[in-house]
Amino acid sequence: MNSKTPLSAAQIAAFETDGYLLLPGLVSTAECAQMVAITNKHLQDAVAPLEYESEVGYAGAPTSLDSLGGRTARRLRDAYHRDASYRQWAVNPVLVAMLTQVLDEPVCLTLAHHNCVMTKHPHFGTATGWHRDIRYWSFARNELISVWLALDSETENNGGLRFIPGSHRFAIQPSQMDDLDFLRPDVAENQALFAQGIALNLNPGDVVFFHSGLFHAAGRNNSPSIKESVVFAYHGVSNPPLPGSRSASAEDIFLDN
Repeated sequence: MNSKTPLSAAQIAAFETDGYLLLPGLVSTAECAQMVAITNKHLQDAVAPLEYESEVGYAGAPTSLDSLGGRTARRLRDAYHRDASYRQWAVNPVLVAMLTQVLDEPVCLTLAHHNCVMTKHPHFGTATGWHRDIRYWSFARNELISVWLALDSETENNGGLRFIPGSHRFAIQPSQMDDLDFLRPDVAENQALFAQGIALNLNPGDVVFFHSGLFHAAGRNNSPSIKESVVFAYHGVSNPPLPGSRSASAEDIFLDN
C-alpha cells in the first residue's frame, strides 16, 4: 500500500457509487482499547461537554434530565480536544491520505460537526431515523465525508449503522421529509427506499467513510452493553463552511498530506 495513495481506484469508485466505504481493521486493537478506556472514564465522571438522550427529543427518549434515564449520555462532545488518543486518530496520516484521494483535494477537519464519541446505551439509547448529515450542515457543496470508527462490535441488534446505498445521488422531494429532515415512514416512496437499507456489521477497529448526503439510520441498543464509536467529519479546502452558519462556528483544521 502506497502511503500517499492507500486507496485503490476500485475503492474510490465504490465510494462514489455507494456513498460509503468500509475499511476493516484500519485501527489497531491497542489504539481502540486506549480510546475505550478514556471513553468509559469520561462517561463515569460525566466529563463535559456531553449530550444527553433527554436533550435530543427523539421518540422514546427520556423527557428531561431529571426523569428516569435522563442523564444517559448520547455522545461525548469535542473529542478532538478531549483526549490525545482521539486527536491522533483524527489527523492520522493514512486517514488523511485516504480522504485526500476521495475528495481529490487537500482536506480540512471540521470541529463544528460530529467531533464526538457516540455512546449508545441499552434501555435509554434511542433509535435514529433515516437522515442525511447535510441536513444541519452549511457548506458550499454537499461533499463532506463522515468517518466512523467502531470501538466495539456493531450489529443491527446493538444499534449499528444502516445505509441506503447510493442514496447520496437520489433526488428527494420536500414532501418525503418531516420537519426535522428525516424520511417520513408514512410516505410510499420512502417505504421503497427503506427496503433498500442494509445493516453494517463492524468489528472494533473497522472504519466507515460515508458521504454527507447518504441516508443512514440506527436502531436501539438491545444488547446489555454500551456501544461506542468515534466520529469526525472532513471537507475539501475548496468547500468551506458558509460564513455566519453553525458550520463556521468552530475551528477548521487544515490537514497537510
